[in-house]
Amino acid sequence: MKAGQIGVLVCAMALPLAGFAQDSGAPATSSNGPQVEKCDAPKGTIAVHEPQDDLIARLRGFGLASPTAMIRMMIQQSNCFQVIERGVAMQNLMQERQLAESGMMQQGSNMGKGQMVTADFLLTPNITFSENNAGGVGAGMLGMFGGVGHVLGALAGSLKFKEAETSMLLVDARSGIQVAATQGKAEKTDFALGGALFGGAMAGGGGGYTNTNEGKIIVASFLDNWNKVVRAVRDNPSLIQAKAGKASQQNAANSVQAGAAAEGDVMMPKIANVRVLRQPRDGAAELVALNKTDEVLYLGEEKDGYFKVQASKGEGWVKKVLVRKQ
Repeated sequence: MKAGQIGVLVCAMALPLAGFAQDSGAPATSSNGPQVEKCDAPKGTIAVHEPQDDLIARLRGFGLASPTAMIRMMIQQSNCFQVIERGVAMQNLMQERQLAESGMMQQGSNMGKGQMVTADFLLTPNITFSENNAGGVGAGMLGMFGGVGHVLGALAGSLKFKEAETSMLLVDARSGIQVAATQGKAEKTDFALGGALFGGAMAGGGGGYTNTNEGKIIVASFLDNWNKVVRAVRDNPSLIQAKAGKASQQNAANSVQAGAAAEGDVMMPKIANVRVLRQPRDGAAELVALNKTDEVLYLGEEKDGYFKVQASKGEGWVKKVLVRKQ
């Protein structure tokens, strides 16, 4: 390659960096970019689940903290849910209550039991990375240009992954039924590094999500992800899933009865003076009255809501709602 061609190539690649330098003092923002979609009113309270330890460890390898705080900011801005604390500050909340219980708080502090709000919904986020194994050619080529090439090559190879896919699962905290499940996706474009070289104006906050390119990709993916959640829930008048659907209820009715008694099980009365009758019907003659600590043996026969049992004075029948398995 001729010297003139090299000079043209270096200048062409340096021009965008010069533009970044001029704008570094005030990073540009665009109102046309993705925005957090909003709800007219909150749908309830929500707690964000902390990612698993292996994901946290991997994020730290990219210089990133847990994404929970960033996700909570998105939720707060969307006005779709009231965010409640179930993260690191939960320890401080419990500490305040322990101090109050110990009598160390001032009189009238009004800190104690029955004040904390329940989470109506739980949000579980996750991240999948697509490793960046296609940047070696560009970085190697730029290395031919000495000092300038090293700077440009470092930028080209600085993105440690080229794509991030995220998922969010929204669950009714009471029933455990899933309310919404969405995915988000964001990827880098070649050399579209934004303010990477001069990101000092944004440094110091956001757990690395505002001042690293990897962080910005993840933020973009989670924003896409959360906006899909908002679109899925905001027009739904009630997200509460109190019961399973009719098909699930029918499945439960047709399945083996949970906790069903089996022949040979030892039974005990739930209350004192439970009557063992000679026949499986109300008003039948009494065989024996059981104290709360007495035991009987289930003989494996059930009729009209009665269990046939072996008691101390012989075989008889006892109402099944009045006994339990030991």
